[in-house]
Amino acid sequence: MDYVAGCLGGAVGVLVGHPFDTVKVRLQVQNVDKPLYRGTFHCFQSIVRQESILGLYKGIGSPMMGLTFINAIVFGVQGNVMRQLGRDSPLNQFLAGSAAGTIQCVICCPMELAKTRMQMQGTGEYKSTRKHYKNSLDCLVRIYRKEGVRGINRGMLTTLAREAPAFGFYFLTYDCLTRSLGCEPDDPYMIPKLLLAGGMSGIASWLSTYPVDVIKSRLQADGVGGVLQYNGILDCVQQSYRKEGWLVFTRGLTSTLLRAFPVNAATFATVTLFLMYMRGEGEGVKDCEPAPVTQPQPQQQQSSL
Repeated sequence: MDYVAGCLGGAVGVLVGHPFDTVKVRLQVQNVDKPLYRGTFHCFQSIVRQESILGLYKGIGSPMMGLTFINAIVFGVQGNVMRQLGRDSPLNQFLAGSAAGTIQCVICCPMELAKTRMQMQGTGEYKSTRKHYKNSLDCLVRIYRKEGVRGINRGMLTTLAREAPAFGFYFLTYDCLTRSLGCEPDDPYMIPKLLLAGGMSGIASWLSTYPVDVIKSRLQADGVGGVLQYNGILDCVQQSYRKEGWLVFTRGLTSTLLRAFPVNAATFATVTLFLMYMRGEGEGVKDCEPAPVTQPQPQQQQSSL
């Protein structure tokens, strides 16, 4: 049931957040010597004006296919790991989330590589006449034919370094917030509370590892113009810092946080409400109950996610 709920939540999240992700990637990888965009809102306006509203949805095929399965894996693995750990504690929430984040990297890394390449294709063109890739699948096939398995897994180490701790903080924050807010089934404000908890969890997750995401995006976009600029992770960090200073590691952060709140609010609310409906109110909201203020009972409740 956790897998189905994660699948639905992932699809909703992609539809809500992909335009913000396109803006984030454009800002992260643009040439500092000849920048096309002055900031988040200028980037958003420029894409719509130059490439139409559909420009914001470039590369959506890859995350729509991938994130649906990724969320299914994440919520499914997290729920099963929590059941194996047996005790619902903040540490176990973090460990279960980290385990889920690590496992989904197998799909996440190639998916984000294709997404990044598609998002950079035809930058600044209303109707691109030089499409190198037809779609996300064609992008991965072409990269595989040219660079092999190593090519489609470009950025895997940085993806792992980002995803493992980020998902740990993701589930830890959501668990703490839902308990402190007290999401009771009969609470008329339960849905707004779920949305708030989910949105803030997404923000906490991104803030915890955002500099790593900048490096990952640069490595995955490297070579789009036919010339490789970086020799590896350390070289990318050094070159980026040398040219742009420490602020380079926050490039695109505004659009990321603007995206993080609605996407994760929609994702977590969808997952939680689906589980409530399928399992019954009393069982589906175990993670939404307020933290006890008395001495803990011998048996802890298990996570429903």
